Amino acid sequence: MIAENLRRVRESIEKKCSEVNRDPSEIAIIAVSKNFSINEINTVFNEGIKNFGENKAQELMQKYNELGKKINWHFIGNLQRNKVRFAVEASEYIHSVDSLLLAMEINKRASKLNKIQKILLEIKTSDEESKSGLADESEIFDLAEYCKEYPNLDLVGLMTMAPYTADEKKIRKSFRSLRELRDELNGQGIMVKELSMGMTNDYLIAIEEGATMLRIGTAIFGERKYAAEEDQE
Repeated sequence: MIAENLRRVRESIEKKCSEVNRDPSEIAIIAVSKNFSINEINTVFNEGIKNFGENKAQELMQKYNELGKKINWHFIGNLQRNKVRFAVEASEYIHSVDSLLLAMEINKRASKLNKIQKILLEIKTSDEESKSGLADESEIFDLAEYCKEYPNLDLVGLMTMAPYTADEKKIRKSFRSLRELRDELNGQGIMVKELSMGMTNDYLIAIEEGATMLRIGTAIFGERKYAAEEDQE
Protein backbone atom coordinates (compact mmCIF):
# COMPACT_ATOMS: atom_id res chain seq x y z
CA MET A 1 0.00 0.00 0.00
CA ILE A 2 2.78 2.44 0.90
CA ALA A 3 4.61 1.69 -2.34
CA GLU A 4 1.42 2.29 -4.31
CA ASN A 5 0.79 5.54 -2.44
CA LEU A 6 4.28 6.72 -3.25
CA ARG A 7 3.86 5.80 -6.90
CA ARG A 8 0.74 7.95 -7.08
CA VAL A 9 2.49 10.87 -5.39
CA ARG A 10 5.40 10.66 -7.80
CA GLU A 11 3.09 10.49 -10.79
CA SER A 12 1.12 13.52 -9.62
CA ILE A 13 4.34 15.48 -9.12
CA GLU A 14 5.61 14.57 -12.57
CA LYS A 15 2.29 15.47 -14.15
CA LYS A 16 2.16 18.85 -12.41
CA CYS A 17 5.79 19.59 -13.30
CA SER A 18 5.00 18.86 -16.94
CA GLU A 19 2.05 21.25 -16.81
CA VAL A 20 4.10 24.13 -15.37
CA ASN A 21 7.34 23.39 -17.23
CA ARG A 22 9.39 22.35 -14.22
CA ASP A 23 11.96 19.59 -13.86
CA PRO A 24 10.83 17.01 -11.25
CA SER A 25 14.46 16.37 -10.34
CA GLU A 26 14.67 19.84 -8.76
CA ILE A 27 11.97 18.95 -6.23
CA ALA A 28 12.79 16.79 -3.20
CA ILE A 29 10.12 14.64 -1.59
CA ILE A 30 10.54 14.68 2.18
CA ALA A 31 8.57 11.75 3.58
CA VAL A 32 7.21 12.93 6.93
CA SER A 33 7.64 9.87 9.09
CA LYS A 34 6.59 11.08 12.54
CA ASN A 35 4.74 8.33 14.44
CA PHE A 36 5.55 5.76 11.75
CA SER A 37 7.69 2.69 12.39
CA ILE A 38 11.17 1.78 11.28
CA ASN A 39 9.67 -0.89 9.00
CA GLU A 40 7.42 1.67 7.32
CA ILE A 41 10.33 4.06 6.87
CA ASN A 42 12.41 1.26 5.35
CA THR A 43 9.59 0.48 2.91
CA VAL A 44 9.67 4.06 1.63
CA PHE A 45 13.47 4.15 1.65
CA ASN A 46 13.61 0.98 -0.46
CA GLU A 47 11.38 2.73 -3.01
CA GLY A 48 14.12 5.32 -3.52
CA ILE A 49 13.18 8.08 -1.08
CA LYS A 50 16.22 9.28 0.87
CA ASN A 51 14.79 12.36 2.66
CA PHE A 52 12.64 11.91 5.78
CA GLY A 53 11.15 14.53 8.07
CA GLU A 54 10.56 14.39 11.81
CA ASN A 55 9.09 17.04 14.07
CA LYS A 56 10.03 15.76 17.53
CA ALA A 57 13.71 15.84 18.41
CA GLN A 58 13.75 12.75 20.61
CA GLU A 59 11.77 10.64 18.14
CA LEU A 60 14.19 11.78 15.45
CA MET A 61 17.14 10.75 17.61
CA GLN A 62 15.67 7.29 18.26
CA LYS A 63 15.18 6.68 14.55
CA TYR A 64 18.58 8.12 13.71
CA ASN A 65 20.20 5.70 16.16
CA GLU A 66 18.47 2.78 14.44
CA LEU A 67 18.77 3.85 10.80
CA GLY A 68 21.83 6.06 10.87
CA LYS A 69 23.18 8.23 8.11
CA LYS A 70 21.77 6.28 5.17
CA ILE A 71 18.81 8.66 5.48
CA ASN A 72 18.90 12.43 4.99
CA TRP A 73 17.01 13.55 8.09
CA HIS A 74 15.09 16.82 8.11
CA PHE A 75 13.90 18.34 11.37
CA ILE A 76 10.67 20.18 10.52
CA GLY A 77 8.97 20.86 13.86
CA ASN A 78 9.18 23.61 16.43
CA LEU A 79 12.60 23.26 18.03
CA GLN A 80 13.19 24.04 21.68
CA ARG A 81 16.67 25.22 22.52
CA ASN A 82 17.17 22.42 25.04
CA LYS A 83 16.54 19.87 22.26
CA VAL A 84 18.88 21.45 19.70
CA ARG A 85 21.65 18.94 20.43
CA PHE A 86 19.45 16.09 19.15
CA ALA A 87 18.41 17.89 15.99
CA VAL A 88 21.95 18.96 15.12
CA GLU A 89 23.42 15.52 15.70
CA ALA A 90 20.87 13.74 13.51
CA SER A 91 19.64 16.24 10.91
CA GLU A 92 21.10 17.28 7.62
CA TYR A 93 18.52 20.10 7.50
CA ILE A 94 16.69 22.02 10.21
CA HIS A 95 13.66 23.76 8.65
CA SER A 96 12.28 25.64 11.63
CA VAL A 97 14.75 28.36 12.63
CA ASP A 98 12.65 31.29 13.85
CA SER A 99 14.85 33.32 16.20
CA LEU A 100 18.38 34.58 16.66
CA LEU A 101 18.72 32.71 19.95
CA LEU A 102 17.83 29.44 18.25
CA ALA A 103 20.28 30.11 15.42
CA MET A 104 23.02 30.85 17.94
CA GLU A 105 22.35 27.62 19.81
CA ILE A 106 22.38 25.58 16.59
CA ASN A 107 25.67 27.19 15.59
CA LYS A 108 27.17 26.41 19.02
CA ARG A 109 26.09 22.76 18.92
CA ALA A 110 27.23 22.34 15.33
CA SER A 111 30.62 23.82 16.19
CA LYS A 112 31.09 21.23 18.93
CA LEU A 113 30.43 18.49 16.36
CA ASN A 114 32.65 20.16 13.76
CA LYS A 115 29.61 20.28 11.49
CA ILE A 116 28.12 22.80 9.08
CA GLN A 117 24.39 22.66 9.78
CA LYS A 118 22.03 23.39 6.89
CA ILE A 119 19.09 25.49 8.04
CA LEU A 120 15.96 27.15 6.71
CA LEU A 121 14.15 30.10 8.26
CA GLU A 122 10.55 29.39 9.19
CA ILE A 123 8.31 32.16 7.86
CA LYS A 124 4.72 32.84 8.88
CA THR A 125 2.85 33.59 5.66
CA SER A 126 -0.73 33.47 6.93
CA ASP A 127 -2.82 34.98 9.71
CA GLU A 128 -3.63 31.67 11.38
CA GLU A 129 -2.81 31.87 15.07
CA SER A 130 -1.72 28.23 15.12
CA LYS A 131 1.09 28.89 12.65
CA SER A 132 4.51 29.92 13.91
CA GLY A 133 7.47 31.58 12.30
CA LEU A 134 8.96 34.96 11.48
CA ALA A 135 6.58 37.57 10.11
CA ASP A 136 8.35 40.93 10.31
CA GLU A 137 10.37 41.51 7.14
CA SER A 138 13.12 43.54 8.81
CA GLU A 139 13.54 40.82 11.43
CA ILE A 140 13.74 38.20 8.69
CA PHE A 141 16.45 40.08 6.82
CA ASP A 142 18.41 40.74 10.00
CA LEU A 143 18.29 37.09 11.03
CA ALA A 144 19.31 35.97 7.54
CA GLU A 145 22.31 38.31 7.71
CA TYR A 146 23.30 36.94 11.11
CA CYS A 147 22.96 33.33 9.95
CA LYS A 148 25.19 33.95 6.97
CA GLU A 149 27.91 35.19 9.35
CA TYR A 150 27.91 32.16 11.66
CA PRO A 151 30.67 29.73 10.61
CA ASN A 152 28.74 26.56 11.42
CA LEU A 153 25.44 27.51 9.78
CA ASP A 154 24.56 27.20 6.11
CA LEU A 155 21.36 29.14 5.41
CA VAL A 156 19.93 27.36 2.38
CA GLY A 157 16.29 28.42 2.22
CA LEU A 158 12.91 29.26 3.70
CA MET A 159 10.03 27.17 5.04
CA THR A 160 6.34 27.87 5.54
CA MET A 161 2.98 26.23 6.11
CA ALA A 162 -0.04 27.46 4.22
CA PRO A 163 -3.30 28.05 6.10
CA TYR A 164 -5.46 24.96 6.53
CA THR A 165 -8.29 25.94 4.23
CA ALA A 166 -10.09 24.89 1.07
CA ASP A 167 -9.55 28.39 -0.32
CA GLU A 168 -6.92 27.84 -2.99
CA LYS A 169 -6.32 31.58 -3.33
CA LYS A 170 -5.21 31.84 0.30
CA ILE A 171 -2.94 28.82 -0.06
CA ARG A 172 -1.39 30.18 -3.24
CA LYS A 173 -0.88 33.60 -1.67
CA SER A 174 1.00 31.99 1.20
CA PHE A 175 3.34 30.07 -1.09
CA ARG A 176 3.82 32.96 -3.48
CA SER A 177 4.82 35.28 -0.66
CA LEU A 178 7.53 32.84 0.42
CA ARG A 179 8.92 32.67 -3.11
CA GLU A 180 8.88 36.46 -3.39
CA LEU A 181 10.67 36.78 -0.05
CA ARG A 182 13.37 34.40 -1.25
CA ASP A 183 13.79 36.49 -4.39
CA GLU A 184 14.07 39.65 -2.27
CA LEU A 185 16.77 38.05 -0.13
CA ASN A 186 18.66 36.96 -3.22
CA GLY A 187 18.34 40.48 -4.60
CA GLN A 188 20.01 41.78 -1.43
CA GLY A 189 22.91 39.36 -1.87
CA ILE A 190 21.65 36.84 0.68
CA MET A 191 21.59 33.86 -1.63
CA VAL A 192 19.19 31.08 -0.65
CA LYS A 193 17.67 28.46 -2.91
CA GLU A 194 15.31 26.11 -1.12
CA LEU A 195 11.58 26.65 -0.64
CA SER A 196 10.19 24.08 1.80
CA MET A 197 6.44 24.33 1.30
CA GLY A 198 3.60 22.05 0.35
CA MET A 199 2.13 19.15 2.31
CA THR A 200 -0.30 16.33 1.58
CA ASN A 201 -3.26 18.64 0.96
CA ASP A 202 -1.56 21.39 -1.04
CA TYR A 203 1.71 20.18 -2.55
CA LEU A 204 0.51 20.54 -6.15
CA ILE A 205 -0.14 24.24 -5.59
CA ALA A 206 3.28 24.51 -3.97
CA ILE A 207 4.89 23.05 -7.08
CA GLU A 208 3.17 25.69 -9.19
CA GLU A 209 4.58 28.38 -6.90
CA GLY A 210 8.17 27.13 -6.95
CA ALA A 211 8.59 24.66 -4.09
CA THR A 212 11.86 22.75 -4.03
CA MET A 213 11.04 20.63 -0.95
CA LEU A 214 7.65 18.98 -0.37
CA ARG A 215 6.86 17.67 3.13
CA ILE A 216 4.46 14.79 2.47
CA GLY A 217 3.35 12.28 5.10
CA THR A 218 -0.23 11.04 4.92
CA ALA A 219 -0.30 10.73 1.12
CA ILE A 220 2.65 8.33 1.38
CA PHE A 221 2.26 6.48 4.67
CA GLY A 222 -1.52 6.68 5.09
CA GLU A 223 -3.36 8.00 8.11
CA ARG A 224 -1.48 8.05 11.39
CA LYS A 225 -2.36 5.52 14.04
CA TYR A 226 -2.07 7.90 16.97
CA ALA A 227 -3.69 11.05 18.31
CA ALA A 228 -4.00 14.04 16.01
CA GLU A 229 -0.69 15.82 15.52
CA GLU A 230 0.29 19.35 14.66
CA ASP A 231 0.21 20.37 10.97
CA GLN A 232 3.71 19.66 9.71
CA GLU A 233 2.99 17.41 6.75
